[in-house]
Amino acid sequence: MTLEQLRIFVAVAERQHVTRAAHALNLTQSAVSSAVTALEARHGVALFDRVGRSIVLNPAGAVFLDEARAVLARAAAAEAALADLGDLSRGRLSIHASQTIASYWLPARLAAFHKAYPGIALQVAIGNTSDVTRAVAEGDAELGLVEGEVDDPALERVVMDHDPLCLVVGRDHPWAGLTAEPKDLAASEWVVREAGSGTRAALEGALRTRGLALDGLPLAMVLPGNEAVRSAVRAGAGATLISRSVVTVGLELGSLVEVPFAVAPRAFWRLRHRQRYRSRAGEAFLQVAAGLQGPDRSAISNVFS
Repeated sequence: MTLEQLRIFVAVAERQHVTRAAHALNLTQSAVSSAVTALEARHGVALFDRVGRSIVLNPAGAVFLDEARAVLARAAAAEAALADLGDLSRGRLSIHASQTIASYWLPARLAAFHKAYPGIALQVAIGNTSDVTRAVAEGDAELGLVEGEVDDPALERVVMDHDPLCLVVGRDHPWAGLTAEPKDLAASEWVVREAGSGTRAALEGALRTRGLALDGLPLAMVLPGNEAVRSAVRAGAGATLISRSVVTVGLELGSLVEVPFAVAPRAFWRLRHRQRYRSRAGEAFLQVAAGLQGPDRSAISNVFS
């Protein structure tokens, strides 16, 4: 088998669709189908079930998918190591970041790094804390940037920055005029992020310090992104605890109101695998990132609507 066959197999397996995989890889549909068929025929194993016009990863394919990803990750690491022997005039750096970091903290640092090292190709992916942790653990990313707690002994965890949090509601919410912390947090419905996100973990931690649990609050909505949460709160769906960087413009415009709520800033963490290769490009990015403080104000303005 070839690395190209593995790359095509992974693309099809992740999308469960030949045409979409071909589009993502910039290949013809027939080339993608032929590569998968050749891989199956060479080893006498069906990796997909063909159901009508659909293609579905079967149990054998699911087992092989993990191995294929691991091989591709090692190949990418080997390529990065060779490129790293040069003078940082070329190469690749893979970064996975959770949503708040990717939208508000990371853009200015990516721009500064690209200006300093224009020959380094940046590959950035966004997910929640669980997604990013898995990517670093499996070698899909050299650097992971997350807000949530991570408990994986294979990963090194270092604080990169801190993120102030605030409790916010819409301007017509009963709490909008409070000058002290709400006595009964269950008196309002809440809008929260999905399980596995750092923002949700921060809310759960703040509740624990008050002897409460998230399942003790009336949840109006569970939404998979900061912008969705912010918009729902602004529309009057309930209260939320969220990064101040996400709601700064809304607070300034008066469409959102901050409610007094004592909560410590959370950490932005940098994740790295303890045993995988550490590129010079990765070290250079960390040096650039350390020279900047706070969120990217232009990113805050651009995503607010």
